[in-house]
Amino acid sequence: MKLITIERNGSLCALADDGCRITDVSSALELLMTAAHEAGTKNIAIRKELITEDFFRLGTGLAGEILQKYVNYGGRLAIYGDYSRYTSKPLKDFIYESNHGLDVFFTATKEEAVDRLTR
Repeated sequence: MKLITIERNGSLCALADDGCRITDVSSALELLMTAAHEAGTKNIAIRKELITEDFFRLGTGLAGEILQKYVNYGGRLAIYGDYSRYTSKPLKDFIYESNHGLDVFFTATKEEAVDRLTR
């Protein structure tokens, strides 16, 4: 697993590359711990395509499990990509509410993701 460390505004952010994938709670926690150890931060930006589609099906409970673990361990996550193909109102509401919080963000671009995590 390779992470790119970005420093902006005096804050660090780990950018997950194609070798990183979130498929379940265990892989999500592994990414968080790797970022903390290797990049010195719990701020992680990851491309949407590197996360299992089950995450975006709220009925599976996977998003809730992963994000609760991240918050419990002090992690912050920004997922960037195109969400236009999703039609689920609960998912759209979830994304909207998350973007108004402090720990989880859904953005269109990598730059936006890094900006949100390094404010």
